[in-house]
Amino acid sequence: MSKSYEIEASGRDTLGTSSARAVRNAGRVPAVVYGGDEPPEHIAVEERDLVKSIQRGNFLATLFQVKRDGSQTRCIPRDVQYHPVTDRPLHVDFLRLGEGARVNLMIPVNFLNEEKCPGLKRGGVLNVVRHEVELNCSVDAIPEALELDLGEAVIGDSLKISSITLPPDTQTIITDRDFTIATIAAPSGLSVDDEEGAADGEEADASDGGGEADSD
Repeated sequence: MSKSYEIEASGRDTLGTSSARAVRNAGRVPAVVYGGDEPPEHIAVEERDLVKSIQRGNFLATLFQVKRDGSQTRCIPRDVQYHPVTDRPLHVDFLRLGEGARVNLMIPVNFLNEEKCPGLKRGGVLNVVRHEVELNCSVDAIPEALELDLGEAVIGDSLKISSITLPPDTQTIITDRDFTIATIAAPSGLSVDDEEGAADGEEADASDGGGEADSD
């Protein structure tokens, strides 16, 4: 389950381009908190704290407690605008999350047992089709990552979403097909048929005791 992080915020009394520029010059980033039954709240957060949170990874699937004037609002980032040259964050949108709320989030996929994967040990290549999967989940049970086990995958295998055990109370947004997460592709110059033939040959050699005995 994703952790919740605190981020300090201050209110903004004035809006507009010049006001936003002044906020950024002071080392803060303009932001807005919206959603629920309350009106949008215009705030500013410390740039160094925001950058640290972004660099932590999976920012748009991370819960935050936005702290302002002694109160806290549970939120999740929905968008970050960056400077086109410097990549500094220019503005952040935070969505308020009420009790029992559900959200659609992109959750990263972690690949397990690559070092044990038979297909990769034979020179196959892991071709990742989806590094992330979009899930609908409760804000109280946001998974940090999905896990796909490669421990038995061979060359030519297509690993589907059905190979992943989803956390409780989560569903994929795509529901009309068993979509591919990754494949184990044959190395350049070797087809799947070649691989299967080589494996059959090795099994035959093993059953013959390793070959014919020398004769006098």
